[in-house]
Amino acid sequence: MKVNGFFKDVSGASRDEKRRRAAFDQADGKVVGVDPIRQTALELHPGPQKLKVTKVTDVSPTARTFRFEAVSGVLPPFQAGQYASLLFQVGEESICRPYSISSAPYMARTGEKPYFDITVRRKGPNFMPDHLFEELKEGAEVAGSLPLGHFYYESLRDSKNLVCLAGGSGITPFYSMIQEAVHGSQLPDVHITLLYGSAKSNDIIFRQELDRLEQAAPDRIRIVHILSDEPDWKGEKGFLGTEVISKYMGEDPTFFICGPQVMYRFVAKALAELKIKERRIRREVFGTPRDITRSEGYPMEAADKTFRITVRRGIHEDVIEADAKEPVAVALERAKIPFLTDCRSGECGFCRSQLISGRVFVSPDGDGRRAEDKILGWFHPCASYPLSDLTIKIPIY
Repeated sequence: MKVNGFFKDVSGASRDEKRRRAAFDQADGKVVGVDPIRQTALELHPGPQKLKVTKVTDVSPTARTFRFEAVSGVLPPFQAGQYASLLFQVGEESICRPYSISSAPYMARTGEKPYFDITVRRKGPNFMPDHLFEELKEGAEVAGSLPLGHFYYESLRDSKNLVCLAGGSGITPFYSMIQEAVHGSQLPDVHITLLYGSAKSNDIIFRQELDRLEQAAPDRIRIVHILSDEPDWKGEKGFLGTEVISKYMGEDPTFFICGPQVMYRFVAKALAELKIKERRIRREVFGTPRDITRSEGYPMEAADKTFRITVRRGIHEDVIEADAKEPVAVALERAKIPFLTDCRSGECGFCRSQLISGRVFVSPDGDGRRAEDKILGWFHPCASYPLSDLTIKIPIY
């Protein structure tokens, strides 16, 4: 391979583009037809779209649903259980966050104005929920990509008996699944049992809507609420443990799990006691921990330190500061360096970047790196925390 020098080599693409445009200009203009494969691919995966908020609804004292429609074009089809990645402008910063789609797939492909919903919960101070509740109003526009994620029913892999274990705002993908099972066409033959853990009855997200869906299809939908902080509750009390799961799981279940991180560990122990095979367990990614210092293996001597990160993007180089308790991606956003993520959980690899020097901590609960990447020095900034000064190379957006 001939190397002509950095600038000459990297400008090769623009030279090729000029030759390509010249060839187009010399063509006779005759239409050679439409590529149906490419057209279908663009409909299924259109890339980032401009979306408009068309409705905002409170669905519990602490949760709010935001409805989005495409500003132009159509919404791509998605599976019940998938999520959207939305890009918000917060001051001068562009901040990307993933949200499970809480509406059913059929709602994005029927009616005069197809749409999809996300549902966000705010309990205590939290940066993005605070921003959405206070700033995201009807008429606002954001950029977004969908569909994303693999947390959905697959008939070739999963049994017909779905047992959904939800906690708090983890209800959102299951609400989508249940609506689709009752009114749509994606889940025509499955039976869904939802075991939904909440603290109190007055803060159960979608409580009335779930009751109506169960009444509409009682032979296929069963809703069981388990409350942890209401002694007078007449139904199941406590947490999603071995006893309540075994009581309702039925024959040959496939488990879907979505909720706060602490719930995953509790449920994992229960399913292990019940000897559930791993191939029958599906877990939704749950984001980064609220307090990374509580994660197993975190070196506490680094907790209160601030480090310098040298960020390389092509020929650009910036030096920024990062707190040891925040993901590298958050430090990049705060420094207004263009950087996109999708899952924010270290799973999807969309933000995959090169760690040239330095050390990072990756939570064992959210390490989605490939084995080769661990060896060759690649990491996912959305779920990696600095333990020293770093030099990294990120994608150019």
